[in-house]
Parts: sequence; structure tokens; C-alpha cells
Amino acid sequence: MNSDLISALKTRMKLAVCVLWVMSMSLVATAQQQADEPEERNTTRRSELWNGFYTKYKIGKKLFYYGEYHVRTRDQLVQNMGQIYLRFGLSYILNKNLEITGGIVTPFYWAPPEYADQEQPYDKVVNQFRFWQQALFIQSLGKAKLYHQIRTEQRWRRDYYVGSPFELTYRWRYKISSYIPLNSYKFQPGTYFLSLYNEVFIQTGKTIIRNPFEDNRAFVGLGYILNENIQFQVGYAKSWQQRSSGIDYVNRDLVRLSVYHNLDFTKKKTPPVDFTPVF
Repeated sequence: MNSDLISALKTRMKLAVCVLWVMSMSLVATAQQQADEPEERNTTRRSELWNGFYTKYKIGKKLFYYGEYHVRTRDQLVQNMGQIYLRFGLSYILNKNLEITGGIVTPFYWAPPEYADQEQPYDKVVNQFRFWQQALFIQSLGKAKLYHQIRTEQRWRRDYYVGSPFELTYRWRYKISSYIPLNSYKFQPGTYFLSLYNEVFIQTGKTIIRNPFEDNRAFVGLGYILNENIQFQVGYAKSWQQRSSGIDYVNRDLVRLSVYHNLDFTKKKTPPVDFTPVF
């Protein structure tokens, strides 16, 4: 891929980031304005435990298999089953600062406990079907790394009630995150690092009327690099969701436990010059 095309992609990514940022701030402001009216604001709070296993396997010179496998529980962290979340994709490295990924997602959602109190029949577990695309731009800031992630998803979703149809909606995500090594200058085995991110979720579609702003997640965590293939992270995320009514909000406390696994399946294996966390 020539330098002109790469430069154009970078320019478009930066423009997209700016557009998404302005859109998200506008939507957040709108949501906050609505939330400032006490008589129209209904907020519930719950805690969840998210266990994740992330993989990034090199299968070509610039080609990787990407996978995420999550088990999520909710209500006092582990009282009820929440989701099993499976994401699969192929990543292509354009250069050391830019990669693109695309694939499919197959999440399974467990109905919240309140559905058991309703007379209408419902399915206890409902799945979704999604396609997803992602562009990831990486910046080095001294010994830290700054990541700009733009992810889009096409989601076929349905309600828990029996016979509910699948409806297509679109989700747009922008995440800015950073990994900061704490006990060494580079990311290498034995390194502890600070992990930070904030991600804004926007959704569109015919059925999205009152809540185009879907979610905002802010995370702080601690990671450890065991070796060139395995790293661990533990941390806390605050999630603020707006529901379809436009006046119902969910304030979520998320405890995240994650394992990241890298492998190189290519014939010619060379030691990595620097460690790059799986994103």
C-alpha cells in the first residue's frame, strides 16, 4: 500500500474522530439536559462482573486472527447471568501505527429477572447477529502508547418476548485509551502498566428515536505482562447508559478481569521489538 493512500487513511481517521467527538459531546449534552429534569429521570444502578479472554494470532506477514470471548454476570456482580459475548475478526496491519479489522459478533443475552414477573411469554436467552469493522490508530507519547479506536457495528436485535422480530440498528463507537508502563520504560515481560480508556457509544436506525446516545464507559485498570504471549488486566469501569425510553438510565459499576493471548503461527518467527497490548 503506497504512502499516499496511507496518508489519506490517516487524514480520514482523524476527521472521523473529530466528527464522532463533536457528535458524542452534543448527544451527551442533550442527554444531560434531559437528565437535569428530575420528574423525567429514572435511574437504576447495578454492578456487573466481566470476564474476558482476548486473542491476537499472527497468521500472515501483516494478517492476524482477532478474537474476544466474554462471560458477564450482573446484579451484585454475580447474582444473575448477563451475557456470553463472542467476537471474531481478521486484522490487517497497514503500518506500525494503523490497523484495520472486520468480522462477526454473536452475543447471547439472558433476560433480566423482572421478566419473570410478567404474564407475557418470553425467551430466557436471546441471541444477536452483528457485523463489525474497526480502524485503530496508535500514537507513541514518550513511554506511553495512545490508541484511537473507531468501531462500527450492524446489529440485528430482538426483544425477549416470544415471537419478537429482529430489527437492524447501527452502533458507532469511539474509544481513546492509553497504556502506561510503571516499572520499566518499554512494554516487556515483567512490566506492570496502567490502563485507561473512555469510550462513547452512539446508535442509529429506524427504531432508535429517543436514545441515540447509548453509553459512555470510563475505565481504569492495572495490567501485568507475564511473557511475550500472555498479559493480565484487572480494573473498574463506570458505565452510563440511556435506555430506549429516553428518560430511563442505568448507572453500572463494572469489574473487569481480562487475559490477553498472543501467538505467531507464521513460519518465520522473529522476536518482537516492542510489546503491543492486544486491543
